[in-house]
Amino acid sequence: MANKAKTHKGASKRFRLKSSGLIKRKKRGLRHILSNKSSKRKRHLGMKTFVHPSDTAGVKRQLGLR
Repeated sequence: MANKAKTHKGASKRFRLKSSGLIKRKKRGLRHILSNKSSKRKRHLGMKTFVHPSDTAGVKRQLGLR
């Protein structure tokens, strides 16, 4: 009997799948040492972005989608 594939819990907390098939993620660099960063830089780091196409297959595998 084959084992059931399990979702990587760290990945499930960090990534969300959009209906378009793209994977949404948060940007890094907004946890500490914020005094050295400009307001514009911090503002843009707060925005969400998408996983790069070359990394999409690995993230989908961790999420149990493939």
